Amino acid sequence: MRLIIKTSVFALLGMLLAAEAIAATPEEIIRPIQDQWAEIKYRMPDKEQADQYRTLAGKSRRIAENHPGMAEPLIWEGIVLSSEAGVRSALSALSLAKEAGQRFEEALNINDQALKGSAYTSMATLYAKVPGWPIGFGDKARAEELFKKSLAINPDGIDPNFLFGEYLAESGRVSEARRYLEIALKAPPRPGRDLADSGRRQEVRALLAKLDKEAT
Repeated sequence: MRLIIKTSVFALLGMLLAAEAIAATPEEIIRPIQDQWAEIKYRMPDKEQADQYRTLAGKSRRIAENHPGMAEPLIWEGIVLSSEAGVRSALSALSLAKEAGQRFEEALNINDQALKGSAYTSMATLYAKVPGWPIGFGDKARAEELFKKSLAINPDGIDPNFLFGEYLAESGRVSEARRYLEIALKAPPRPGRDLADSGRRQEVRALLAKLDKEAT
């Protein structure tokens, strides 16, 4: 009887160790959301994106709820919500932007280094693009502060450099913008993010071409 109990205990221990060994990492947990987001943003017609983002936001919420205390799913839920805001009408967009901001704040409170500071990058973009008071919570100074925090964590990343470059270009600071956009073009590839990298590089080149045209 004791032998059977000992054998069962060892078997259970082995199962637990095996489960721990194959437990999904935060990157693996969010990968389906990342992949679907890239498909929507870079391959779907604009008119279809809003509803697709809405569906993906629901999936993101469930993943975040199933992994409490983990910053990465919250960051990606916020990214999906802010992407949906970008293709919705003004009234709906502001509500979605506020909800996205809440997710980024939650993520920052858990781990501001998660995904190489992506919550700072995404929160900065919200502050840069949302209208200011009395309509919304936009704040250019706050946006720049957060962009710099994200770049301190991920100085070579394609997203923080592109989005800060875009912000600088829209602020009329063209020479500064070019510097960050050029860094974005040289950013190292992200494993498993081929479509997102390709789409982002196209955005960088398009913005640089626009700046060149405006300069002539």
